[in-house]
Amino acid sequence: MSNILKISEAASLALHGMVYLAAEPEGAVTVSDVAKLLGVSENSLQKVFQRLAHAGLAKAVRGPHGGYTLSRPGHSISLRKVYEAVEGPLTATTCLLGAPVCRGDNCILGDLLERVNTEVTEYLDYTVLTDLISVYQRAEK
Repeated sequence: MSNILKISEAASLALHGMVYLAAEPEGAVTVSDVAKLLGVSENSLQKVFQRLAHAGLAKAVRGPHGGYTLSRPGHSISLRKVYEAVEGPLTATTCLLGAPVCRGDNCILGDLLERVNTEVTEYLDYTVLTDLISVYQRAEK
């Protein structure tokens, strides 16, 4: 079955990676460790973290204990900021075909697209990284 909500691989890596960084506030986390945890390409994840650093959401730490950390507290970074750092501005879809083709004011899906857009946007706006850290916190903590 196909997913109804589609998020690019880069955006998914950004969201998961940033939540992981928020769950590990003690020091820098290596791209290698995060890639292993997520089961993804280290190269792909490195490119995503570079974009996040360029956007000011993460910062690279050099040296033997280097890696990436959050550039500010996780409670101040919304999922929308992370998403938009990788994908650009979030825009609502108003038509399945990309441009309204139906006659009249009605859509074949009624107000479903509007409701879904609103719900997803609100979730991304009001959910911050620290809301989700339990996903990656170790049991021994």
